[in-house]
Amino acid sequence: MKKNYLLIGLMAMGLTVSVSSCGDDDDENAPVNNEENVDEANVVGFGANFKKHTSKTSYTSAESCVEQIIDGAIDIANEVGEAKIGEPYNEFLTGDKTKALYSVESWYSWHSRDDYKNNIVSIANSFVNARIDDDLDTYDYTKHLSTSATPSLLSKCAQNDALRESAINVWNNIVAAWSAIDAIPQPFRNNIGSAETNKAIEACATLKNSLETFKQSISSLSEEDCQEIVNNFVDVVALPTYAELVAKNTALYNAVSKLQATPTDENFEAAAEAWLAARQPWETSEAFLFGPVSELGLDPNMDSWPLDQDGIENLLKSQDWAAFTWNGEYDEENEAIEQAQALRGFHTLEYLLFLNGEPRKVSDETYSQYASAWGNYAKNVALLLKEDATTLYNKWVKE
Repeated sequence: MKKNYLLIGLMAMGLTVSVSSCGDDDDENAPVNNEENVDEANVVGFGANFKKHTSKTSYTSAESCVEQIIDGAIDIANEVGEAKIGEPYNEFLTGDKTKALYSVESWYSWHSRDDYKNNIVSIANSFVNARIDDDLDTYDYTKHLSTSATPSLLSKCAQNDALRESAINVWNNIVAAWSAIDAIPQPFRNNIGSAETNKAIEACATLKNSLETFKQSISSLSEEDCQEIVNNFVDVVALPTYAELVAKNTALYNAVSKLQATPTDENFEAAAEAWLAARQPWETSEAFLFGPVSELGLDPNMDSWPLDQDGIENLLKSQDWAAFTWNGEYDEENEAIEQAQALRGFHTLEYLLFLNGEPRKVSDETYSQYASAWGNYAKNVALLLKEDATTLYNKWVKE
C-alpha cells in the first residue's frame, strides 16, 4: 500500500461511522494462473534479470538479491505494524476516533484484517518459496526443513548450522504475527483500540526485528545457495502471484462492466466478490514491492490510501475521467501524479462497491444520486487496475 499524504476530505458520503475500543469472462490474453516454473528461455524481463543480477538491475550477486527479498519482508512487516495497524491505534488512543477510522485501510469492505493477514502471508511465501493457501498457524513448515525441499530461505538455512535457529525463529514470528492479527475482533474499524490490536502491533515489531537480525547472518549462505533461493522465489512465488493478479483483475473488470451495463443488487454482489478475490494476490505480493512495481509507480496507482473523497465526489459530478490518468516517467514527488493516483485503484473501487462491509444496493441513496456516472467511474477504475496488473506481470516476464 502506498500511503497518500494529500489533504483528505473526511466526508461521510452516506457511510455510518462507529468505532469502539474493545462465472467471469476471462481475457484471452491473461496469463494462466498455475504453479509451473516459467520457461527460462522465454523470460527476458525483470524476473530473469533479477535471477541473473545483470547490469539491468542494481543487484551485483545472488546474495544481494536475497538481501532484497529480506528487505521487502522487513518493509511490509514494519508497514503493517507501524502504519496499517499502528497509526489508527495511536490516533484512537489520543482521542481522535474519526481520524483513527479514516486511517484504517479497507474499512469500507470491512476487509482490513484479511488484508493485513495476507501481507504477512506475503512474507511467509517469500521465506519458504511457496504460495500458501492454508492458515499459517496450521501450515506444516517442517516439510521445508528437509534437504529435498524446494530451495528457499528456510530450507537452505535449515541445512546451515549458523542460520538454522535464526531462520526457524523468523518463521515462528511470521506465524505469531499472522495469529495476532487474526485475533483482532472483526471488523477492525470497530475494534481499533482493543488489546488485541496492541498485541498485533507488538507481534509485527518482533517479526521485523527478527528479520533484521536474520539478514545480518545471510553471508553464511553460499552464492550457490542464494542463487537457488532467488531462482525459486521468481518462478514459484513472484511470477505466479502476478499472473493470478492479472487473471483476477480481469475477472473484476468483467464483473464491474456487467454492473455498469445492468445495475442490479445481484451484480453489485458479484462485483464486490470479484473485488475481494482480486485483492488477495495483491496483498500477498506486498513483501516484494521492488522492481517494476516501484519504478513505474504501480503500487500507488493500484493501492493509494487514504482516498480523496472530495475528489471522488467531484469526479462523479464532472465525469472528467482524465483526472485519474497520468503520463510520462513516474516521479513520486510529483503532486499531479499523486492527486491522480488518489482517485483510482482498489480503494476507490472499494468505496464504489461497498457500504459498511456489504455490497451496495441500487437503492442506496448515494449511488442513486449519481447512478450512470457511478457505473462509468467504477468501470474506468477497474480497467486501470486490469491494465496496471498486466503491465506489472509483463515487466517481470519481458521487456
